[in-house]
Amino acid sequence: MFGLFMKKSEVEKLEVKYKKLLEEAHQLSTTNRSKSDEKMYEANEVLKQIDLIKKSEEAK
Repeated sequence: MFGLFMKKSEVEKLEVKYKKLLEEAHQLSTTNRSKSDEKMYEANEVLKQIDLIKKSEEAK
């Protein structure tokens, strides 16, 4: 019940965005390959951000 009011961390927000981009890329893959590739690129950039944040947290 108390979890409803907890704010998401930056990593959690980026993970949601990453998952959404992957889903969009998958849907576009059947109709528009170039837009699907663009979404995959965006998803990979978000994944890089997630990795950087996790590495910086581990270093602390």
